[in-house]
Order: sequence, then C-alpha cells, then structure tokens
Amino acid sequence: MAAEAPVGVVWTKTCQALKRELGEATFGSWLGQASLREQSGGDVCLVAATGVARDWIRRHAWRRIGELWAQNDPLGRRLDLKSKMEFDSQPAASTPLARAAAAVQDDVLVAEVEAAPVNARQGRQQGLQDRFSFETFVAGPPNEFAFAVARRVATWADGHFNPVVFHGPYGFGKTHLLNALAWEAMRNAPDKRVAYITAERFTSTFVKAVQDRQTAAFKEEMRNADLLLIDDAHFVAGKASTQEELFHTLIALVEDGRRVVMTADRPPAEITEMEPRLRSHLQAGLVCGIEPADRTLRLGILERKLATLAHQGRFVPSARSDVLQFLADRFTDSVRELEGALNTLVARVGGDIARLSLDDAQAILRPHLSVNERRVTVDQIQKAVAEHYGLKQADLISERRARAVARPRQAAMWLAKQITTRSLPDIGRRFGGRDHTTVLHAVRRIEALKADDPMLSHDLDVLLRKLRS
Repeated sequence: MAAEAPVGVVWTKTCQALKRELGEATFGSWLGQASLREQSGGDVCLVAATGVARDWIRRHAWRRIGELWAQNDPLGRRLDLKSKMEFDSQPAASTPLARAAAAVQDDVLVAEVEAAPVNARQGRQQGLQDRFSFETFVAGPPNEFAFAVARRVATWADGHFNPVVFHGPYGFGKTHLLNALAWEAMRNAPDKRVAYITAERFTSTFVKAVQDRQTAAFKEEMRNADLLLIDDAHFVAGKASTQEELFHTLIALVEDGRRVVMTADRPPAEITEMEPRLRSHLQAGLVCGIEPADRTLRLGILERKLATLAHQGRFVPSARSDVLQFLADRFTDSVRELEGALNTLVARVGGDIARLSLDDAQAILRPHLSVNERRVTVDQIQKAVAEHYGLKQADLISERRARAVARPRQAAMWLAKQITTRSLPDIGRRFGGRDHTTVLHAVRRIEALKADDPMLSHDLDVLLRKLRS
C-alpha cells in the first residue's frame, strides 16, 4: 500500500489489530484489497474495492477501524470511506500520498512513456474495440498478475519476456486485456507498428494469400510489426500449414527483438493438437494464467459496468446490493454472461434499475438461464453438497440438526433455489418433506451468512461451478 511513512505506520498497526479480531480470511475478503489514499485538505480515505465491500466495512468494521485509527494517529487525521468507483470519479488530489502512490506505480511499470494521441483509425481497422481499455478493465486477485504484465508490455520497457501468452477460460477478459495492451502501446509509442489479429483471421488471411500467391506480402505484413498481438491462438491447433507459418513468424519476430503477445483458452502445454515446436516456443516465454473471477471481482465488474452505462447517459449508476449479489452468485462461469445478465435487466427496466427488487430480477432472468443449468436436479445438488462436506446424502434429508449437517443442508436448499426451477414447497418435499417456510429460512440464512463468511462463499462458488460444468 503506497503511503508516506507516518500514514503507512498508522494503517499497518490498524490492520494488524483488525486481522487478529476479524480473522485472516474475513480481513482478506473485505479489507485485503482496500487501499489508503489522501484527499485534498490532508484527509485520508480508505478506498474499498467495490461498493458492496464498502457497505460491509461500514456495517461490520468501520466503528472499530475509527477507534484503532484514532489510537494510532498522533495527528488526528480524519479517515473517510469510499468505494473505488466513488474515489476515481472525484478530481485527483495532488498530495504527497498521491505522489508516493504514483511513484510506486511507476516503479512497477518500469518506465513512464510520454503519452501521445492514439491512431484510432488504425486500431479500428485492425478490429480493436474502443471500450476495451486498461481503465475499463477491473483487476483483482484472479487477474492482477496478468494485468500488471500487460501494463508492463504496453510501456515498451526493456527486460520483458517474449513471447507472452495469457490463457484462461472463455469470457474472462483475455480479449479485453489484449485490446487494452494494443491501445496503450500505440499511445505510448505512435511511431512503432502494433498489429492485432485473431488467430482465425490469421488463418483465413494466410490461406487466401497462398491461393493468390501473395505469401510474401503476408509475411512482410506480419513480420514488420514491432508488437504482434494474436487472440485465441489455440484456433490454429490442428492446422498444419498455418501453424508452420505462425511458428516462423514467431521466430522471426523474437530473434529480431520484436514483441509477441498471444491469448489462448488453456496453457500451451495443454494444447496437444498444436505442433510441438510451436508449443515449445510459446512455453519458452511467459505463460500467464487468468483465473475465473471470484465473487469480489464479479461485484467490481458489475459496478464498473453500471458506471459505464451511466457515463453513456443510460441511467444513474446504482442498483440494490441484493440484486448485484444475486448476479455475482448466479453468473459465475463467464464475465460476458455476467455483463449480459445486467444488460438484460437494464433493457427491461430502463433507467430506473435502482427500483428493481431481487424477486423482479430473478423473474426477468429465469428464462435466460442456460439449458444445462435448468437440467440440474435437486438430487444432483444433494449429492454434490454431501460429497463436498464429507456427508451422506441421507444426512441432508434427515432430521439431524447438528451444525455440521444443518449448514450444508441450508446450502443445498439455497443452491436448489438458485439453479433449479423448483418451487419452495417442491424443494422442501425433496429435503425430507420439509415445509416451504423452512426452505425460505434456509435461503435467507445463507444469503445473510455468505456476505460475512468468506469460507462459505468459497464453498458455494465451488459447488456452483461443479454443478454447472
């Protein structure tokens, strides 16, 4: 955390006490991604990663944070609390703390290159999308290393790995990151040639060049790039002639000191259909994974999307926290699906999304659930939950009320409500003939607990992914 020594010491002491009192897991989930920033007038602001994290801190820890801050700060500075979106929307303060934070960021990125206007026309001709920038990319633990690497490459700094391969599941930001890298690289060095192309387009263009006897022109186009960016490189797997051309392009660029960045849906070592020489050279650079977004990151993505829509004049950037949490819990497999669900709600209610209740949101999105999700049965949920918690399926439908059984049973009921179309009475019948009010209590109990219990939240994430796979 970037701060001047006195402020840093105060916050370090405060955090040490909070970790002891809240526990490492809870502290990490809600305060671990928070940062300390200075505002105009010398006040200090604690910036939470998301609005939901800010609300949790305000409800559960803010009074204690204030007490600890007052005990440890001899200067008596006022401490404020904002979400990252709120803080970023205010004018930047030129303060010692802000300057210190900027200095640290400069060290991470190695060198600050003087910005210059981007050749937007060139970028769009290559298929780059304006909306994909570093500013609109929401970084968090699952993708922060990839984000830092992309920022570094975009500065044209020396000492880079070459090539760089970003890999991860479909819909978790690889294309966004590659586009952002391209825009930033062109902005930082407008005299250098940045070439962005999908592997599919690389293949089709190469095939056409062979047919038209224009392979020399194709090779020159690709190998004259100072930075070549190829999206979805796994697409060339199994295509012998295209892989051969990509291999020689990669070798030519790397040996000439030019840079290559690619994305793929899995690490090169796992793309078994890829020609071994090409796979080996991709592995020789930096292979950087992007993990599926965790709950905190999904909430941050939703808030950023709301802010973007508001900037476009669509509506005021606010929504009920229970609606956002529902989206973050329900759409875990892809950021695109997550954003698509929010777009669906916005399209249905227009600019007044703040009035949308959780029940309304669930009703609107129910027809849009995937076919696979609809086919998940209560029986499958019970088996998955029992296996996850080391229980027997019979335990979940029994009358046992021990916490070791009751909590997993409530989690299973919550999952059944989330990913099946069964009614509450129907779910209750499948849990040993329980009343619908018991199921409703279980659902509400899990909803309340998962906001404060990172271990439970993690368990539910794991179970949702398993059941939807």
